[in-house]
Amino acid sequence: MASLHVELTDRLVAAFAAVAGDEVDPVLRRSQHADFQADASLALAKKLGKAPRDIAAEVVAKAQLDDICTDVEISGPGFINMSLDAGFLNRCVAAAVGDSRLGVAAAGKPQHVVVDYSAPNVAKEMHVGHLRSTFIGDAAVRVLGWMGHRISRENHIGDWGTPFGMLIEHLLDLGETEGAKELSVGDLDAFYKAARVKFDADEAFAERARERVVLLQGGDAETLRLWQILINESQAYFMDVYGRLDVKLTSDDFVGESFYNDQLESVCNELAALGLLVESDGAEVVFPDGFTNRDGNPLPLIVRNRLGGYGYASTDLATIRHRLRDLDAARVVYVVGLPQKLHFQMIFQAAVEAGWLTDDARVEHIGFGSILGTDGKLLRSRSGDSIKLVELIDEAVRRASEAVAEKNPELDAETAAAVAQMVGIGAVKYADLSSERTKDYTFDFDRMLAFEGNTAPYLQYAHARICSIFRKGEVGVPADPSVVRVEADAERALVLELLAFPEVVADVADGLDFHRLAHYLFGVASVFTTFYEHCPVLKTDDATRDSRLVLCELTRRTLAQGLDLLGIGAPEQM
Repeated sequence: MASLHVELTDRLVAAFAAVAGDEVDPVLRRSQHADFQADASLALAKKLGKAPRDIAAEVVAKAQLDDICTDVEISGPGFINMSLDAGFLNRCVAAAVGDSRLGVAAAGKPQHVVVDYSAPNVAKEMHVGHLRSTFIGDAAVRVLGWMGHRISRENHIGDWGTPFGMLIEHLLDLGETEGAKELSVGDLDAFYKAARVKFDADEAFAERARERVVLLQGGDAETLRLWQILINESQAYFMDVYGRLDVKLTSDDFVGESFYNDQLESVCNELAALGLLVESDGAEVVFPDGFTNRDGNPLPLIVRNRLGGYGYASTDLATIRHRLRDLDAARVVYVVGLPQKLHFQMIFQAAVEAGWLTDDARVEHIGFGSILGTDGKLLRSRSGDSIKLVELIDEAVRRASEAVAEKNPELDAETAAAVAQMVGIGAVKYADLSSERTKDYTFDFDRMLAFEGNTAPYLQYAHARICSIFRKGEVGVPADPSVVRVEADAERALVLELLAFPEVVADVADGLDFHRLAHYLFGVASVFTTFYEHCPVLKTDDATRDSRLVLCELTRRTLAQGLDLLGIGAPEQM
């Protein structure tokens, strides 16, 4: 059975087509005056030369809605209001409960999707600035993967370039064993800062570092071996952080800048052969069409600088070529901060002009805003440094542990620790993902860990409350979902909210705006709270109890699945 929204849409599309002569989006949405409202008649008025109400009347006359609606009326300037039949809602609930995917259809034509996210730098600790890319990218991987697409996760780490000269020399100064030990304890920042201090203060060291860069770029075997030590220790640290954050990145997903090093010259040669590479101030550049500076002069992407070196743009051009041509990706998602918006627009346009990006593929810069402190400024430590991600995780879990202990002191230590981990990490993720992606948001532990309002703990508590109904009542989910009977207003409101899940997930999979899913889940939890307060589940007759147990289970599964798509756990006790 098609989802409720699809069923209504298909019937209205057929009716509008019969009136308008071609397919029309019925503009279906929830309504305060009925269950659903279709608004397309207003937009057709000019095209058909008729009053919107007359168009709506013709559509209603041709629409086959009698078996699923109890009332269809025209209101206002031409809105079509529809109230759904309770029997139809019962059947929709039974179908959703009986479906392992809750009515969410998998992609009809699965695609190969590359998701580029997180991207920390080797020999540097992850900090709060990596939080958004990691969380948003992980949610994209989860949603698109659940929709049936083949996902390639790519962690484009910074593992190449001039800083590695000083890092390798510092490693040698410490001694390989001692240097590797210092890196392995996770204090990458101290290692990097010590190397930088020596580079700035000691000219002999700086000269050695510059010579080491030449050896690295030239492929010297010993230098590459030392470089690999830095890579291995850093990646081990990154994987520890990812494990604690419960994100899907693995050690196989590291595809750093170094991966493209031997492709840069061929990119340059190909662009030259296409006539796209031109000389400008001694450098070789591409001028993507449509990009100018304030003076109206074309903006360049520097492919090879005047010294013959390759830079940031060169690597990104090699990257997009590889993903589109070699990996044959149909969709490429770059989860990178909004300050890089212009850069990626230029890269994408250059890829179009080079023939790498065609209409057969879709590339997107999924940009995001900044994280602010409660003072309205960029979130930093008291010393003004970026907050280490590990420290932020520890603080979130510590606070969550205190909150869980206060909420339910009877939990055993092992369960309490597991719940605190889910609540702490979930709170931080949800605060990020529930915010509109392109806007800044304020990081506030007190707000994000609250058990009331639009927070992860509120949603997790709603899930745990439903689990407690089954546990305390010592009852299971009725085997036959058709026992559901939607009668009370609170039941009807809950059902309409639950049956919107397929459309919400489809919309999020397309636009990757995860605040839409977060807000939807908050709506589900809120409506369930009203249902719980007005509709007794266990203390009622058997038929009503079984019906409401089915609604509880559908709510629980929807919350659990929705939270999982955001990378958030759903505890059974809190």
